[in-house]
Amino acid sequence: MMTKVSYADVEVGTELPAQSFPVIRDTLVRYAGASGDFNPIHWNEKFAVGVGLPDVIAHGMFTMAEAARVVTDWTGDPSAVVEYGVRFTKPVVVPNDDKGAVIEVSGKVAALLDDGLVRVDLTATSAGEKVLGMARAVVRLA
Repeated sequence: MMTKVSYADVEVGTELPAQSFPVIRDTLVRYAGASGDFNPIHWNEKFAVGVGLPDVIAHGMFTMAEAARVVTDWTGDPSAVVEYGVRFTKPVVVPNDDKGAVIEVSGKVAALLDDGLVRVDLTATSAGEKVLGMARAVVRLA
């Protein structure tokens, strides 16, 4: 797959298209099956509240993956991501209703590096709260 964006076309401050990712309880059950992470904080409201959470929460790795989609959609090539990391700052709380939660993700080019590499800084929020901190990807552009 070819990248959509070339190194020559970006500069510090270039904004990636923002995206919203809806999350409902069904999404969490499907992710648990795919990942093998069946921790009850991700599907059992009584258990989650019993351990001090406000409600069921999305898997941290699921939240991290959704944020990365902003970068991979922008490049058009998931293999263009050569480094990616985040800090988990707040959980994504997923109520048991038809609306669930929404993860809002935006990004911008923060640095032009050597050899066609750029650093993209991401901002991820849910319910007005920042859910990922220090979310950064290093991407190789053509």
